[in-house]
Amino acid sequence: MDQSIAHNTQPQTGLLKRGLKNRHIQLIALGGAIGTGLFLGSAGVIQLAGPAMILGYVIGGIIEFFIMRQLGEMVVEEPVAGSFAHFAHTYWSRFAGFMSGWNYWVLYVFVGMAELTAVAKYIHWWLPDMPQWIPVLVFFVLINVINLANVKIFGEAEFWFSIIKVAAVIGLIVFGAYLLLSGHGGPQARVSNLWEHGGFFATGGTGFETFRNFSIALVLIMFSFGGLELVGVSAAETAEPKKTIPRAVNQVFFRILIFYIGALTIMIMLQPWPEMLKAINAVSGSNLGDKYGASPFVLILKQMHVPSAAGILNFIILTAALSVYNSGVYCNSRMLYGMAEKGSAPAFFKKTDRRGVPVNALIASACGTGIGVLINYFNPGNAMTFLFALVIATLVINWALISFTHLMFRRAKDREGYKTSFPSWGSPVTNWLCIAFVAFILFVMAAWAGMRTSVIILPFWIAFLGLLYWLTHRKAKPGA
Repeated sequence: MDQSIAHNTQPQTGLLKRGLKNRHIQLIALGGAIGTGLFLGSAGVIQLAGPAMILGYVIGGIIEFFIMRQLGEMVVEEPVAGSFAHFAHTYWSRFAGFMSGWNYWVLYVFVGMAELTAVAKYIHWWLPDMPQWIPVLVFFVLINVINLANVKIFGEAEFWFSIIKVAAVIGLIVFGAYLLLSGHGGPQARVSNLWEHGGFFATGGTGFETFRNFSIALVLIMFSFGGLELVGVSAAETAEPKKTIPRAVNQVFFRILIFYIGALTIMIMLQPWPEMLKAINAVSGSNLGDKYGASPFVLILKQMHVPSAAGILNFIILTAALSVYNSGVYCNSRMLYGMAEKGSAPAFFKKTDRRGVPVNALIASACGTGIGVLINYFNPGNAMTFLFALVIATLVINWALISFTHLMFRRAKDREGYKTSFPSWGSPVTNWLCIAFVAFILFVMAAWAGMRTSVIILPFWIAFLGLLYWLTHRKAKPGA
């Protein structure tokens, strides 16, 4: 661990510009977790858990909030480029920082490929004869051009992408509540749908099968919350981070619970979930692009005879995917920039233009994600399945590294007698709770969820990073 530990609230961050305002950070934090996981992933969750999916989202929200508070405590003290890679390097070890940063960078390369592939699937609904690689290429270029402008343009783009998603969820909640309370939802719309039709859990609430299915649902739920850590990555370009970051971290948790729990509770009350499940199974295809029709929200809108329901939601999901990729381009360039500052990446990536954009880091990240265009050209049918498995493997490492790094951070601060201004709740107990939960998720993935390959990949990926670290740092001086 580095011996010099800074307490400055405005540490040196090269030439990055603090151009993100509170409204940008609030919507970036919120929009990062409202996407296809809510609009589409809820179909798979309700099949596994029934109305108990509500409990699953509460559990997932609490775990993610603990991780956010751990990251938030560190970021408020040192709002630097590279976020948790910087903290892993400073408070843990050089290798931990190296592994954390490159794992996160690769994660968002894969996420970018997957989201662009999803965009192509959604476009295919309107233009079925268009080759899949064409929309991937078009939106790949568009989003990268937006990020090449300056951080304010990125902030505005993400702000409006998120506004569309948030407005859609609020609209669904308000409209659903109106249908429920006014009686216009029909005789099947009633609060008792939450516990009737076999009970609160999909298989009746008792036995091993219920526990297994609910656990698999938790895997899907946790991945739908991925992206919240973007708040930490954006800290170096946030105006008044000591004020803005705590507000974003605290408020996003309650908003996520309102949007997820509120929307899903209304949805289940409007229609008996077994009937909804029959409709989902009837229209769901094998590819992600076919799943738009399996969205429970689409089925509700169709049942209520809302004009162009499928088209409206398809557009919303399209903007959600673009929002995630937009955030991924930003994350990758800033993470690579931050790693270059710490010596975990070539110094070439520290270069910024006059607008404060780390151009070299952004171009390198774009080149990585651009491989997704080729994947969609040569193997469009299996592109999403292949990329999803890679995303899962890297995402799990990221969550564990944040909690481990925060433990090291707190130990260093405690030794110095330094009191942080935004302490996380219940540390170190909540840290170990989050780490245990991640371990449980890995077990479920390997044993029950059919994702064993993703879990097997993890030790080989870590070993590869270790080898890469040794090759690039074997001549470095100790403590450098």
